[in-house]
Amino acid sequence: MVNPQLTTFLQVADCGSFNRAADKLYISSTAVLKQVNALEKHLDLTLFQRTNHGVTLTYAGQVLYRHAKELLAAADKALTEARLAQETSATTFCVGTSILNPCKPFMDLWYQVSPRFPGFQLHIVPFEDNHQGILGEIAALGEKFDFLIGACDSRQWLDRCNFLPLGVYRHCVAVPRDHPLARKEKLTIQDLYGHTLMMVKEGDSPTVDQVRAFVRRHPAITIEDTPQFYDMEVFNRCVQTRQPLMTLDCWREVHPLLATLPVDWGFTIPYGILYTLEPDEDILRFLAAVKDRLGEGK
Repeated sequence: MVNPQLTTFLQVADCGSFNRAADKLYISSTAVLKQVNALEKHLDLTLFQRTNHGVTLTYAGQVLYRHAKELLAAADKALTEARLAQETSATTFCVGTSILNPCKPFMDLWYQVSPRFPGFQLHIVPFEDNHQGILGEIAALGEKFDFLIGACDSRQWLDRCNFLPLGVYRHCVAVPRDHPLARKEKLTIQDLYGHTLMMVKEGDSPTVDQVRAFVRRHPAITIEDTPQFYDMEVFNRCVQTRQPLMTLDCWREVHPLLATLPVDWGFTIPYGILYTLEPDEDILRFLAAVKDRLGEGK
């Protein structure tokens, strides 16, 4: 990284002799002299006072020596950090996390299987839940993230990633904490009569479509479409309009002004690990370890 002429200059200054510097550098004294002369010519500076007893630095040489030492130390540090970054990148899993797709379930799995991955580390990468940008985040698997974890049966998501199911989350209903329904421990479908139920629009999620088909059989409930993918604004709208919102039990802590209630309809959605369509060997090894662990738990 550093000009070899500068390295030679430092060695000559430390040894006080072209010959001794040549021995240290394993090159001829003529080569050392040529490099120093070329450096002095390039910089238009006289760096050494030459005598029969050796060489000493001029004042200009002393200034250059001080800064060159700092430059060499900085270059060594940069190279060390770069090599460490290269080694770390090969032994690091990057895991995305957001408010609606927190990485905690992944972390719980990681601590169970990590003994099979000595030297591997996790790097947590935050991202925003934005219904307009979430597909770009999913498409970034393999580049920005190695893994995401969350509820998924979206056709659009599954066109952009692979999915390893881990379990299911229950479809629930959220209402403001001071809403009359919030006083109930569990809702029936009849509790929603006379209300407008906010839920994901039709066509992308088979499990949501099942819930919509069920709700449609109860004409006393009006359905209002939300954006295809939830973000915080959807939860804010629930607070502002006081209309019940279909949600998931894993999102009960997302908005502090909302209460999440189970419903006796029994609908669930799968959740699990999302990963790139073209996984590398390390990702496949991790997924195999997770599958083994899940098999042990059965």
